[in-house]
Amino acid sequence: MAAVPSVRRRRLGAELRRLRERVGLNGEEAAARLGWSPSKVSRIENARIGVRVSDVRLLLELYRVEEGHRGELLALAHAATEPGWWSGRRLATSPEFDEFVALEDEASAALSYSIFTVPGLVQTERYALETLRSAGLVTADSPRTIRRRVEVRMRRQDVLTRPDPLDFHGILDESVLLRSIGDAPIMFHQLRRLLELMELPNVDVRVLPLDRFHGPVMGEAFTILEFAPAYEVTFPDAVYIDSVWGSQVYTDDVAHLYRRSWEQLHSQALDPAKSSARISRIADTVWK
Repeated sequence: MAAVPSVRRRRLGAELRRLRERVGLNGEEAAARLGWSPSKVSRIENARIGVRVSDVRLLLELYRVEEGHRGELLALAHAATEPGWWSGRRLATSPEFDEFVALEDEASAALSYSIFTVPGLVQTERYALETLRSAGLVTADSPRTIRRRVEVRMRRQDVLTRPDPLDFHGILDESVLLRSIGDAPIMFHQLRRLLELMELPNVDVRVLPLDRFHGPVMGEAFTILEFAPAYEVTFPDAVYIDSVWGSQVYTDDVAHLYRRSWEQLHSQALDPAKSSARISRIADTVWK
């Protein structure tokens, strides 16, 4: 997990590349001016290595960056040296999911669409354990690995209640509320927990009802992550797609297509009040 770069480091690398190109230097020329190897410049720009603040200062001087923006980037360079909570931990997950965890931790908003289970960020511990046990039947995971993954899932949920919380916007296919994961008490407490979280100002969950047509028809769950500008540097949206064939993180055009799909699904979902009423009714009539 330590090899996954933070968003701060990625922002810094991308901005340093932009500034280099703005002054008309290629990587080899910039490296020669500073007495570095070309590979060092490349690794910094691609966030493959950490970068010292003193090296960033040299690059900003070379690229003739004005004082105000220079201060922002030096602050970003300092922030990029701080490890995330996930850094150095054995998360017992795939490299793709490791990358998603690092991105999610620094995202400003998440747009989630779920067709089979409640999203991980709003799961109870018992519900999470049952979903991961079920997945373990295919991947042959050990009980210890499953437990570690449950712990990671619970730790991820801190983004919803931290001082600057993630804005979570979820769309749940109604079948998610009716599908038994574990037993009836697990499902009842999961739906009640969902209703509790929906009281938070940064959590908006809506139900895509089964009793009317909706489109487009999507056969996979996905999460779009948004990133607010920081230190005067923007970062592109990312989409995490999870399927039985594997998981992957995409940006740019792919993220844009999934955003369009999410917006269409959102337009077909029940409003917050009706979604809460539907979840409450199913909890009391099906699972209580």
